[in-house]
Amino acid sequence: MTSILINLAVALSPVIFFLYALVHLDSFKLVRLTFVLQMLLVGVALAAVGYLINGAIAVGFSVPTADYTRFVAPVVEELLKASALMVLFAMNRIGFRVDAAIVGFAIGTGFSMAENAYLLHILSQANITVWIFRGFGTAMMHGGTTAIFAIMAQTLIEKRPKLGPIDVLPGLVLAIVLHAAFNYYPHQIALTTAASFIVLPAILLMIFAKSEEQIHTWLLNDYESHQHLMFEIESGEFVNDEAGRFIVNLASRFGGAHAEDMFEYVKLHTELVLRAESIDLERERGQRVTLTGADDAKFDRLHALEKSIGPTAMAALGPHLKFSRKELFEIHELERLARATPD
Repeated sequence: MTSILINLAVALSPVIFFLYALVHLDSFKLVRLTFVLQMLLVGVALAAVGYLINGAIAVGFSVPTADYTRFVAPVVEELLKASALMVLFAMNRIGFRVDAAIVGFAIGTGFSMAENAYLLHILSQANITVWIFRGFGTAMMHGGTTAIFAIMAQTLIEKRPKLGPIDVLPGLVLAIVLHAAFNYYPHQIALTTAASFIVLPAILLMIFAKSEEQIHTWLLNDYESHQHLMFEIESGEFVNDEAGRFIVNLASRFGGAHAEDMFEYVKLHTELVLRAESIDLERERGQRVTLTGADDAKFDRLHALEKSIGPTAMAALGPHLKFSRKELFEIHELERLARATPD
């Protein structure tokens, strides 16, 4: 029993500790712990699906085990892990490369935990060396390749308003290639394990640190930009500039009844973005964030305005306001926090 527990710890702990380190290093606390745990469970579920798909393909097409492990399994497994991230990207639940790295590594960690737990069950007599290679090699590979896919996809998504194939394809190809390279030399397991445990985490930590610097710079610049926009709105200048004239013309196309609501919507949306960014900056400084019922009430008013303006006018208004995916992500997270705050 003791040896089984030791093997279990060796097989599962490296990725769990590294995931904990990523969450702890996140100065902005962009990803809450409950969400990380949910992504672990998603990874576990994907591993179960992968087990069924791999088994069906291997049997149905009579692919030799060595060839399947090298050429087919990496495609199936990386596609599965990437699919969960693509759903999150489409829902705009990931806003920055830092949280992309954390969420991606969490999904890969869950996948590797399920895979190693299954192998512990069927290879219970294997010695600890096997689990050292599994825990420090294969498990870190799963987490690392999924995190790299997430980071690359997020980097490309930030440059365009909508998620498209071009955003996810480069990262997916790289993840598959890295996975296949790890599997290609089964007799060089010590080398591939060292690469997975040393090289991949080092790359992720460098990207992580650089991304945090970029978030800080972006937050400061974006906050200043929205402060300027708020000044224009409150001073009346906004009504006469290009965006203001567009809103007036758009309102006239819908009977002229929505202009006031549209201007209020823009102002309130800008206030909420400023509030979200100020909270992120406070978190970076290690300050405690306190939300009030007023934050919750602003979201109630925002959604009431969306209904008043109507879906067709909102669809026309939204792209012209040029709120980025990052800003929409910030709004989503602020609303989640506001709704969770007791009255």
